[in-house]
Amino acid sequence: MGFAPRLQLRDSPGLSPVFPVTALDATSLALRHSIHATTVTDPPRLLLLGGTSEAGRLAEALCARGDLVVVTSLAGRTASAAALPGQHRTGGFGGTEGLAAYLRAERISALVDATHPFAARMRWHAYEACNRTGVPRLRLERPPWQAQPGDRWTVVATLAAGATVIGSGPFRRVFVTIGRGELAALAPASDGRRRWLVRCLDPPERLPLHPAEVVLDRGPFSVDGETALLVRHRIDLVVTKNSGGDATAAKLEAARNLGVAVLVIDRPPSPEGPSATTVAGALEWVRASFGLSAQGDASSWRRGE
Repeated sequence: MGFAPRLQLRDSPGLSPVFPVTALDATSLALRHSIHATTVTDPPRLLLLGGTSEAGRLAEALCARGDLVVVTSLAGRTASAAALPGQHRTGGFGGTEGLAAYLRAERISALVDATHPFAARMRWHAYEACNRTGVPRLRLERPPWQAQPGDRWTVVATLAAGATVIGSGPFRRVFVTIGRGELAALAPASDGRRRWLVRCLDPPERLPLHPAEVVLDRGPFSVDGETALLVRHRIDLVVTKNSGGDATAAKLEAARNLGVAVLVIDRPPSPEGPSATTVAGALEWVRASFGLSAQGDASSWRRGE
């Protein structure tokens, strides 16, 4: 039995909206008849740009089907990346040109960008490479957190702006949860007037904040655990990117309950095009793109929705 790719998404005539995907752009509409051809013996190949829990669950569900090849690509920035099913690759592509060349050489039929909400450059490389090669692309991104009654949020567009807020404020004990890669952006606020508690997955190669204590840990975290941590270190400001999701949201509830201020770094903009906010929506897009039936879906993809 061969694979006959087709593209019938949310805005197609006769198809009612069943998953949270935005309208197709003009480039994607033109791809109805241009998805890379596969032979009778070769299933379609999907490139999954990973690094998030959503990417892991999507890879698990798609690989369980057995009717397409899933290649998960990881940036390789953390040494503790979880094992994933299917094929894998690690490292960058070499910008837009390199990714476009990879899509052609590996005969990729569709791409799902499920990178972190703050992986700003990769999403634009994927957008441009898919436009050049005619490969359909979906952006899978979990919804951002929203401020709740009782929150003491200050929202800024960049970490540089955040450093200004910290440096000009009364904060003396700051809990930083932005990962290890961009700590230097907060260095202007490291003037000896405050102590820093930094939590990340892997040890920072360089610690530009002084004096500081580093905690290595991975979510999900509990409200009780986050509350105890904030109290123990007498934290008066939590610094976080608006990553969304449940795994690290407990710190926000703990800060709300304790009346602790939170500095929230807003997400960078994303390119236009189809997008989904859940694994369920991404799976539906893949099925529609390749004309696959729902019968091959594994029940495990519903976890976490």
